[in-house]
Amino acid sequence: MTNIKHSNGHKIDDVLPTSEPEMVGPSINPQSVKIDLETILSAVRPIKSTIPIDCMSAATLGTQREGNAVLIDKEGLFLTIGYLLVESTDVMVGGLGKQVLHAQAVGYDHETGFGLLRSIEKPDFSPIKLASNADHLITEKRVIVASHGGVRRALDARIADRRLFAGSWEYMLESAIFTAPLHPSWSGAALIDPETGLLCGIGSLFVQDPSGEDENVQGNMFVPIDLLSSILNDMIQYGKRTGPSRPWLGINLSEAMGHLVISSVFEGGPADRADIRPGDVIDHIEDQFVDTLEAYYRNLWSTGEAGAPVKLGIVRGASGSDIFVRSGNRHDFYKLPLKH
Repeated sequence: MTNIKHSNGHKIDDVLPTSEPEMVGPSINPQSVKIDLETILSAVRPIKSTIPIDCMSAATLGTQREGNAVLIDKEGLFLTIGYLLVESTDVMVGGLGKQVLHAQAVGYDHETGFGLLRSIEKPDFSPIKLASNADHLITEKRVIVASHGGVRRALDARIADRRLFAGSWEYMLESAIFTAPLHPSWSGAALIDPETGLLCGIGSLFVQDPSGEDENVQGNMFVPIDLLSSILNDMIQYGKRTGPSRPWLGINLSEAMGHLVISSVFEGGPADRADIRPGDVIDHIEDQFVDTLEAYYRNLWSTGEAGAPVKLGIVRGASGSDIFVRSGNRHDFYKLPLKH
């Protein structure tokens, strides 16, 4: 793990970058909107986080992570994508000019992917207002995709699709937001309605074929802001959502030629303790045949709360067998923010 330096997003030298990935689409023209674009975009800031090498997430996400965060209240609360913050011990946020704000991770929600941090110093720039939902973001609607850097780093984009997204890491969103063209600095980027200036989503991923119809087009996936309101207070107070947690097995899965293949297993996690191995094929869960990530997750999460036993039908080589895995709570395997 010692050779992992950074991942997810792009390299930011000393928080305030001297070079940036080239924009592949048109920047927003401030004259084309009626909102105070400069003030709104000032809320989007670069961040850099440090993660101890012995943390569980260091092997997959790295020990130095860079991206964006969006100021959402005047006291210094920032919203970002959680993989930039999970298990972090030190966070720096770019301020105005050469100012750097020191910050701490506040909370991370595994189900949505949202992360919160709070700066120690009070910011001297304005927060962005949150949309109540993102229901109005339908296909072909114009949007602004913004990383730190103001207007020159704000992409004049469109909604390519709204659809289910299932990730390999035991993660699924029912109505993720897909945008085009690609913004090269997507991690924690802001999705903004150009008519109202409200924040409608947070950037999570680079995606091929955001519309689901053209593999030659690249774009981004955003987590819709709708998912924040019900968990915001919990994240601030406890560092995570409260209430029952989904069962978690600690595996990464890939869909390959009509099969679900385990690509990696988290060391010391529930699947690892049950001797589940990379290369194993899952063809049944709780006696239900599964060949897609969506079907697998729906069946896994219907087994009960974290801690419930889960029966997996495993094919290893030429033989198959049933293996029972005692599921876990994913939060128990990650270090909580220091304040919690």
